[in-house]
Amino acid sequence: MGKDSYSCQVCGSCFTNKQHVVIHMRTHTGEKPYYCEICGSSFTQKQNMLQHMRTHTKEKPYTCRVCGSCFARKDTMLKHMQTHTGEKPYSCEVCGICFTSKYYLTIHMRKHTGEKPYFCEVCGSSFAQKYTMLQHMRIHTGEKPYSCEVCDTLFTRKNSWVYHMRKHTGEKPYSCKICGSSFARKERLDNHMRMHTGEKPYSCEICGSSYTQKQNMLQHMRTHTGEKPYSCEICGSSFTSKKYLASHMQTHTGRKRYSCEICGFYTSKTYLSIHMRTHTGEKPYACEICGSSFTQKPNMLQHLRTHTGEKPYSCEICGSSFTQKQNMLQHIRTHTGEKLYSCEICGCSFTKKQYVLKHMRTHTGEKPHSCKVCGFSFTQKQNMLNHMKTHDG
Repeated sequence: MGKDSYSCQVCGSCFTNKQHVVIHMRTHTGEKPYYCEICGSSFTQKQNMLQHMRTHTKEKPYTCRVCGSCFARKDTMLKHMQTHTGEKPYSCEVCGICFTSKYYLTIHMRKHTGEKPYFCEVCGSSFAQKYTMLQHMRIHTGEKPYSCEVCDTLFTRKNSWVYHMRKHTGEKPYSCKICGSSFARKERLDNHMRMHTGEKPYSCEICGSSYTQKQNMLQHMRTHTGEKPYSCEICGSSFTSKKYLASHMQTHTGRKRYSCEICGFYTSKTYLSIHMRTHTGEKPYACEICGSSFTQKPNMLQHLRTHTGEKPYSCEICGSSFTQKQNMLQHIRTHTGEKLYSCEICGCSFTKKQYVLKHMRTHTGEKPHSCKVCGFSFTQKQNMLNHMKTHDG
């Protein structure tokens, strides 16, 4: 050890400056001589106390020269600058992922080592990050320190509060560079991007089916395991997904308390009168041009566009126009590659709901379209019509 070095008598750590030894010793003694005059929090170093004071004063003295963003701490500003330069000097020796700071690399390495050095004093759960442990503690304490200024909703986690605030502001800071779609959360942008790239990183370990989202893969896995984790508290029925449970709950809550006396179909009071027209044949809305009649006014207005040529819905990508909004949305998916409708059995995805229904028949064996001449049945109507031509010949 050089003559200009100073060592800690407790743990042997060495320092070039005597003052650094004094500060270091406080990690052993627990001494925190610097206090915040506003909230009473104490600190081992004056600099840390001054940085903390800025959480009260909202002072942000460090400014990014590129975009003008302001920060309370210099190190936070320097980390932010790397988002402009793209610099990531710290790399993982195991998987090669790079990081902007040594701190993030240290946290990442725990995924490989399994190290979880932070423990909950109440239940003993362990965590890789101190921040995550502190968030967990709020489950026990009930603390919700983040409050929405608009509706007063409280949150235990800051990021949950940030996402919630965007519902009020409409802010969607994450944009797709390909089609321009914007999102309030980064993970939703990541999911959306897979529609363009075709990437399906989540695979079923049993049959190999792959998915763009982890949640869809987990739901698919239940077709193999038979697991139904969502249970109705009223009747005990269980379901593979939360949305199926929500749909079932309507039979108890009364949201669909009106039933058709003819077929027993449950629906809302508003739609029941429209549904009854499927039995009575009533079509009260007539086209003034050709006399065609319809059960609903929106259907008649859509039909009118076949006469007027009006196409009020336009694709923002290629400019194609459509008479119906639904047709425009379906068309947009030819650009984005988005497939909203998935088969619950094998995971295949489709751009239209009717395609899923047709596909499902390959699993169920249902063949609803029958030849009137020989009785041969088919899964699709078009196949049946093609077959009928063999009789016409």
